[in-house]
Amino acid sequence: MKEISRRAFLKTTAASVALAAAWKRVPVLMANPLGLPIGLQLYSVRDILPKDYEGTLQQLSALGFREVEAAGFFGRSPSAVKQAMAHAGLSCVSAHYPLSQLLPKVDETIQFGKDLGLDYIVCASPMLKDPARVKDPGSRAAREAMTLDDWKWNADQFNHIGEKVHAAGMKFAYHNHTPEFRSENGIMFYDELLRSTDPAKVAMELDCGWAEVAGQNPVDLLKHYPTRIKMLHVKDFKLTAAVTPATAPPSTELGRGTIDYRPIFEAAKKASIEHAFVEQEEFDMPAMAALKIDADYMRALNV
Repeated sequence: MKEISRRAFLKTTAASVALAAAWKRVPVLMANPLGLPIGLQLYSVRDILPKDYEGTLQQLSALGFREVEAAGFFGRSPSAVKQAMAHAGLSCVSAHYPLSQLLPKVDETIQFGKDLGLDYIVCASPMLKDPARVKDPGSRAAREAMTLDDWKWNADQFNHIGEKVHAAGMKFAYHNHTPEFRSENGIMFYDELLRSTDPAKVAMELDCGWAEVAGQNPVDLLKHYPTRIKMLHVKDFKLTAAVTPATAPPSTELGRGTIDYRPIFEAAKKASIEHAFVEQEEFDMPAMAALKIDADYMRALNV
Protein backbone atom coordinates (compact mmCIF):
# COMPACT_ATOMS: atom_id res chain seq x y z
CA MET A 1 0.00 0.00 0.00
CA LYS A 2 1.33 3.42 -0.90
CA GLU A 3 2.18 5.51 2.14
CA ILE A 4 0.22 8.77 2.51
CA SER A 5 1.21 11.92 4.36
CA ARG A 6 -0.31 12.94 7.69
CA ARG A 7 -1.90 15.98 6.00
CA ALA A 8 -3.50 13.84 3.31
CA PHE A 9 -4.73 11.38 5.95
CA LEU A 10 -6.34 14.13 8.02
CA LYS A 11 -7.88 15.67 4.92
CA THR A 12 -9.37 12.33 3.88
CA THR A 13 -10.64 11.63 7.39
CA ALA A 14 -12.29 15.06 7.60
CA ALA A 15 -13.98 14.50 4.27
CA SER A 16 -15.27 11.12 5.44
CA VAL A 17 -16.66 12.60 8.65
CA ALA A 18 -18.36 15.39 6.69
CA LEU A 19 -19.85 12.86 4.27
CA ALA A 20 -21.17 10.72 7.12
CA ALA A 21 -22.73 13.76 8.76
CA ALA A 22 -24.34 14.74 5.47
CA TRP A 23 -25.87 11.29 5.06
CA LYS A 24 -27.38 11.55 8.54
CA ARG A 25 -29.23 14.67 7.38
CA VAL A 26 -30.63 13.01 4.25
CA PRO A 27 -34.27 11.95 4.75
CA VAL A 28 -35.01 8.23 4.66
CA LEU A 29 -35.96 7.67 1.05
CA MET A 30 -38.08 4.57 1.34
CA ALA A 31 -41.69 4.33 2.43
CA ASN A 32 -41.38 1.86 5.30
CA PRO A 33 -44.57 -0.17 4.80
CA LEU A 34 -43.84 -1.27 1.23
CA GLY A 35 -40.12 -0.66 0.88
CA LEU A 36 -40.79 1.63 -2.09
CA PRO A 37 -39.43 5.10 -2.84
CA ILE A 38 -41.76 7.80 -1.57
CA GLY A 39 -43.72 9.09 -4.56
CA LEU A 40 -45.77 12.22 -5.23
CA GLN A 41 -48.49 12.95 -7.75
CA LEU A 42 -47.48 16.35 -9.12
CA TYR A 43 -51.11 17.51 -9.24
CA SER A 44 -50.36 18.37 -5.61
CA VAL A 45 -48.14 21.24 -6.78
CA ARG A 46 -50.15 22.22 -9.86
CA ASP A 47 -50.25 25.90 -8.82
CA ILE A 48 -46.51 26.37 -8.27
CA LEU A 49 -44.92 23.86 -10.65
CA PRO A 50 -45.61 25.84 -13.88
CA LYS A 51 -44.13 28.99 -12.31
CA ASP A 52 -40.86 27.38 -11.20
CA TYR A 53 -40.57 23.89 -12.63
CA GLU A 54 -36.97 23.11 -11.74
CA GLY A 55 -37.07 24.84 -8.35
CA THR A 56 -40.27 23.09 -7.30
CA LEU A 57 -38.87 19.68 -8.21
CA GLN A 58 -35.76 20.37 -6.16
CA GLN A 59 -37.86 21.37 -3.15
CA LEU A 60 -39.81 18.12 -3.42
CA SER A 61 -36.59 16.15 -3.57
CA ALA A 62 -35.34 17.93 -0.44
CA LEU A 63 -38.47 16.72 1.37
CA GLY A 64 -37.53 13.11 0.58
CA PHE A 65 -39.71 12.36 -2.44
CA ARG A 66 -37.91 10.23 -5.01
CA GLU A 67 -40.57 9.27 -7.57
CA VAL A 68 -43.18 11.47 -9.19
CA GLU A 69 -46.25 11.02 -11.32
CA ALA A 70 -46.90 13.82 -13.78
CA ALA A 71 -50.18 15.62 -14.37
CA GLY A 72 -49.05 17.74 -17.32
CA PHE A 73 -45.66 18.80 -18.67
CA PHE A 74 -46.39 22.49 -19.38
CA GLY A 75 -45.02 22.46 -22.91
CA ARG A 76 -41.71 20.84 -22.03
CA SER A 77 -40.09 18.19 -24.20
CA PRO A 78 -39.21 14.74 -22.83
CA SER A 79 -35.52 15.69 -22.80
CA ALA A 80 -36.22 18.89 -20.85
CA VAL A 81 -38.35 16.99 -18.33
CA LYS A 82 -35.71 14.28 -17.94
CA GLN A 83 -33.00 16.88 -17.37
CA ALA A 84 -35.02 18.70 -14.71
CA MET A 85 -35.91 15.44 -12.98
CA ALA A 86 -32.32 14.19 -13.00
CA HIS A 87 -31.04 17.50 -11.65
CA ALA A 88 -33.50 17.23 -8.77
CA GLY A 89 -32.75 13.57 -8.10
CA LEU A 90 -36.26 12.47 -9.05
CA SER A 91 -37.63 9.75 -11.32
CA CYS A 92 -40.78 10.45 -13.33
CA VAL A 93 -42.25 6.96 -13.53
CA SER A 94 -45.87 7.65 -14.46
CA ALA A 95 -48.10 10.26 -16.09
CA HIS A 96 -51.83 11.00 -16.00
CA TYR A 97 -54.05 11.79 -18.98
CA PRO A 98 -57.84 12.03 -19.28
CA LEU A 99 -59.30 9.66 -21.85
CA SER A 100 -60.51 12.68 -23.86
CA GLN A 101 -56.84 13.55 -24.47
CA LEU A 102 -55.57 10.01 -24.87
CA LEU A 103 -57.92 8.87 -27.61
CA PRO A 104 -57.10 11.53 -30.24
CA LYS A 105 -53.36 11.52 -29.43
CA VAL A 106 -52.62 8.01 -28.26
CA ASP A 107 -49.62 7.39 -30.52
CA GLU A 108 -48.13 10.81 -29.75
CA THR A 109 -48.65 10.30 -26.01
CA ILE A 110 -47.07 6.85 -26.10
CA GLN A 111 -44.02 8.18 -27.94
CA PHE A 112 -43.67 11.02 -25.43
CA GLY A 113 -43.84 8.53 -22.55
CA LYS A 114 -41.33 6.23 -24.19
CA ASP A 115 -38.91 9.10 -24.79
CA LEU A 116 -39.33 10.18 -21.17
CA GLY A 117 -38.75 6.66 -19.88
CA LEU A 118 -42.08 6.18 -18.11
CA ASP A 119 -43.10 2.91 -16.51
CA TYR A 120 -46.82 3.74 -16.69
CA ILE A 121 -49.26 5.78 -18.73
CA VAL A 122 -52.40 6.26 -16.67
CA CYS A 123 -55.91 7.22 -17.69
CA ALA A 124 -57.06 9.60 -14.96
CA SER A 125 -60.70 10.04 -15.98
CA PRO A 126 -63.17 8.23 -18.27
CA MET A 127 -65.52 9.45 -21.00
CA LEU A 128 -69.16 9.08 -21.81
CA LYS A 129 -69.73 6.81 -24.78
CA ASP A 130 -71.86 9.61 -26.27
CA PRO A 131 -70.57 12.93 -24.90
CA ALA A 132 -73.31 14.81 -26.75
CA ARG A 133 -75.92 13.53 -24.34
CA VAL A 134 -74.85 15.93 -21.57
CA LYS A 135 -74.15 19.65 -21.50
CA ASP A 136 -70.63 19.43 -20.04
CA PRO A 137 -69.06 16.02 -20.84
CA GLY A 138 -65.99 16.73 -18.72
CA SER A 139 -67.84 17.66 -15.55
CA ARG A 140 -68.10 15.66 -12.36
CA ALA A 141 -71.86 15.45 -12.87
CA ALA A 142 -71.28 13.79 -16.26
CA ARG A 143 -69.04 11.15 -14.67
CA GLU A 144 -71.66 10.51 -12.01
CA ALA A 145 -74.22 9.99 -14.78
CA MET A 146 -72.21 7.22 -16.49
CA THR A 147 -74.06 3.96 -17.08
CA LEU A 148 -72.88 0.37 -17.18
CA ASP A 149 -72.81 0.63 -20.97
CA ASP A 150 -70.52 3.66 -20.71
CA TRP A 151 -68.11 1.73 -18.51
CA LYS A 152 -68.09 -1.26 -20.85
CA TRP A 153 -67.24 1.13 -23.70
CA ASN A 154 -64.42 2.63 -21.59
CA ALA A 155 -63.10 -0.87 -20.90
CA ASP A 156 -62.89 -1.47 -24.65
CA GLN A 157 -60.89 1.74 -25.08
CA PHE A 158 -58.55 0.78 -22.24
CA ASN A 159 -57.88 -2.63 -23.80
CA HIS A 160 -57.02 -0.98 -27.11
CA ILE A 161 -54.78 1.68 -25.55
CA GLY A 162 -53.22 -0.84 -23.16
CA GLU A 163 -52.21 -3.07 -26.04
CA LYS A 164 -50.42 -0.18 -27.74
CA VAL A 165 -48.73 0.97 -24.53
CA HIS A 166 -47.62 -2.59 -23.79
CA ALA A 167 -46.19 -2.95 -27.29
CA ALA A 168 -44.11 0.19 -26.67
CA GLY A 169 -42.55 -1.35 -23.56
CA MET A 170 -44.63 0.45 -20.93
CA LYS A 171 -47.70 -0.36 -18.86
CA PHE A 172 -51.17 1.15 -18.86
CA ALA A 173 -53.37 1.74 -15.83
CA TYR A 174 -56.64 3.36 -14.85
CA HIS A 175 -57.06 5.68 -11.85
CA ASN A 176 -60.36 5.87 -10.01
CA HIS A 177 -62.32 8.67 -8.40
CA THR A 178 -65.80 7.98 -6.95
CA PRO A 179 -68.17 7.20 -9.88
CA GLU A 180 -66.51 3.84 -10.45
CA PHE A 181 -68.10 2.58 -7.24
CA ARG A 182 -71.69 3.25 -8.24
CA SER A 183 -73.81 0.30 -9.31
CA GLU A 184 -76.40 -0.59 -11.91
CA ASN A 185 -78.57 -3.71 -11.65
CA GLY A 186 -76.43 -4.89 -8.75
CA ILE A 187 -73.17 -4.59 -10.73
CA MET A 188 -70.55 -2.22 -9.35
CA PHE A 189 -68.87 -0.37 -12.19
CA TYR A 190 -65.38 -0.93 -10.75
CA ASP A 191 -65.92 -4.69 -10.79
CA GLU A 192 -67.21 -4.55 -14.35
CA LEU A 193 -64.21 -2.47 -15.42
CA LEU A 194 -61.81 -5.08 -14.10
CA ARG A 195 -63.85 -7.96 -15.51
CA SER A 196 -63.95 -6.37 -18.97
CA THR A 197 -60.27 -5.39 -19.23
CA ASP A 198 -57.34 -7.63 -20.07
CA PRO A 199 -55.15 -8.12 -16.96
CA ALA A 200 -52.09 -8.33 -19.19
CA LYS A 201 -52.78 -4.90 -20.69
CA VAL A 202 -54.71 -2.89 -18.08
CA ALA A 203 -53.68 -2.42 -14.44
CA MET A 204 -55.36 -0.33 -11.76
CA GLU A 205 -54.10 2.60 -9.75
CA LEU A 206 -56.21 2.61 -6.59
CA ASP A 207 -56.88 6.07 -5.18
CA CYS A 208 -57.48 5.05 -1.59
CA GLY A 209 -58.87 8.45 -0.59
CA TRP A 210 -61.54 8.63 -3.26
CA ALA A 211 -62.47 5.00 -2.66
CA GLU A 212 -63.10 5.86 0.99
CA VAL A 213 -65.21 8.87 -0.03
CA ALA A 214 -67.29 6.51 -2.17
CA GLY A 215 -67.89 4.29 0.84
CA GLN A 216 -65.45 1.56 -0.17
CA ASN A 217 -62.77 -0.02 1.98
CA PRO A 218 -59.41 -0.04 0.13
CA VAL A 219 -58.42 -3.07 2.22
CA ASP A 220 -61.24 -5.10 0.68
CA LEU A 221 -60.34 -3.92 -2.82
CA LEU A 222 -56.68 -4.85 -2.35
CA LYS A 223 -57.64 -8.28 -1.04
CA HIS A 224 -60.10 -8.87 -3.87
CA TYR A 225 -57.77 -7.63 -6.64
CA PRO A 226 -54.22 -8.26 -5.31
CA THR A 227 -52.69 -8.74 -8.75
CA ARG A 228 -54.66 -6.09 -10.67
CA ILE A 229 -53.92 -3.10 -8.43
CA LYS A 230 -50.35 -2.05 -9.17
CA MET A 231 -50.19 1.51 -7.81
CA LEU A 232 -51.67 3.51 -4.96
CA HIS A 233 -52.66 7.10 -4.41
CA VAL A 234 -52.25 7.94 -0.74
CA LYS A 235 -54.29 10.93 0.44
CA ASP A 236 -56.32 11.94 3.47
CA PHE A 237 -59.72 13.58 3.86
CA LYS A 238 -61.76 14.84 6.76
CA LEU A 239 -64.71 12.54 6.28
CA THR A 240 -67.97 13.17 8.10
CA ALA A 241 -71.47 11.72 7.97
CA ALA A 242 -72.46 14.61 5.70
CA VAL A 243 -69.95 13.62 3.01
CA THR A 244 -71.33 11.83 -0.05
CA PRO A 245 -69.64 10.73 -3.29
CA ALA A 246 -71.16 13.81 -4.93
CA THR A 247 -69.54 16.21 -2.44
CA ALA A 248 -65.81 16.70 -2.11
CA PRO A 249 -64.73 16.53 1.54
CA PRO A 250 -61.95 18.73 2.91
CA SER A 251 -58.51 17.43 1.93
CA THR A 252 -55.80 17.42 4.58
CA GLU A 253 -52.31 16.16 5.36
CA LEU A 254 -51.73 12.44 5.92
CA GLY A 255 -52.48 11.48 9.49
CA ARG A 256 -54.63 14.56 10.09
CA GLY A 257 -57.79 13.26 8.50
CA THR A 258 -59.96 10.23 9.13
CA ILE A 259 -58.36 7.59 6.89
CA ASP A 260 -56.34 4.94 8.73
CA TYR A 261 -53.58 3.82 6.38
CA ARG A 262 -52.12 1.09 8.58
CA PRO A 263 -54.60 -1.64 7.57
CA ILE A 264 -54.47 -0.38 3.97
CA PHE A 265 -50.71 -0.81 3.82
CA GLU A 266 -50.94 -4.16 5.60
CA ALA A 267 -53.16 -5.34 2.73
CA ALA A 268 -50.95 -3.63 0.14
CA LYS A 269 -47.91 -5.56 1.39
CA LYS A 270 -49.66 -8.75 0.24
CA ALA A 271 -50.66 -7.28 -3.13
CA SER A 272 -48.56 -6.36 -6.18
CA ILE A 273 -47.92 -2.66 -5.57
CA GLU A 274 -45.09 -1.16 -7.63
CA HIS A 275 -45.50 2.56 -6.85
CA ALA A 276 -47.24 4.59 -4.14
CA PHE A 277 -47.86 8.30 -4.70
CA VAL A 278 -48.86 10.82 -2.07
CA GLU A 279 -51.43 13.28 -3.38
CA GLN A 280 -53.01 16.23 -1.61
CA GLU A 281 -55.99 17.89 -3.28
CA GLU A 282 -55.94 21.23 -1.44
CA PHE A 283 -54.06 23.09 1.27
CA ASP A 284 -54.68 25.41 4.20
CA MET A 285 -50.96 26.04 4.65
CA PRO A 286 -48.04 26.51 2.22
CA ALA A 287 -47.89 23.47 -0.05
CA MET A 288 -44.32 22.53 0.82
CA ALA A 289 -45.07 22.63 4.54
CA ALA A 290 -48.03 20.32 4.03
CA LEU A 291 -46.08 17.96 1.77
CA LYS A 292 -43.33 17.72 4.39
CA ILE A 293 -45.97 16.45 6.82
CA ASP A 294 -47.07 13.94 4.18
CA ALA A 295 -43.51 12.74 3.49
CA ASP A 296 -42.75 12.44 7.21
CA TYR A 297 -45.94 10.41 7.68
CA MET A 298 -44.91 7.98 4.94
CA ARG A 299 -41.46 7.52 6.47
CA ALA A 300 -42.86 6.95 9.95
CA LEU A 301 -45.69 4.58 8.99
CA ASN A 302 -44.90 1.07 10.14
CA VAL A 303 -47.18 -1.93 9.72
